[in-house]
Amino acid sequence: MAGGLRIAALAMVLLALAIVGLSGGLPGAPSPSEAASAPVTGGPGPSVPTVKRSELPPEARTTLDRIAAGGPFPYAADGATFENRERLLPLRPAGTYREYTVETPGSADRGARRIVAASSGERYWTADHYASFARIVP
Repeated sequence: MAGGLRIAALAMVLLALAIVGLSGGLPGAPSPSEAASAPVTGGPGPSVPTVKRSELPPEARTTLDRIAAGGPFPYAADGATFENRERLLPLRPAGTYREYTVETPGSADRGARRIVAASSGERYWTADHYASFARIVP
């Protein structure tokens, strides 16, 4: 008898899972696409290598000075929220990071170089449009 009850209970669990799967998930739960695009909020995140400010190209140092001064910035997109979709920076609440263009000599557009500034004061350098980062240290 106990084996029959276990089988019945298992069958009910499987039926419930099938119903939830067919209905698109649990009520109030985000869809898989919503969950994938949701902002990251919390957790330490990955370890990021460092780069000395003096090792950055002069254009990056100019951008750092502009950030410290509060502008002016050459591009309208400067200061926009950086969402850390790549999850290469430490995981922080949405709105923590802002991105700024680093001029690229000879480039006809904004180029790939950026400084990402955290509201807590950290600064990050990317020369390859967010494929990699280094935390800027003095």
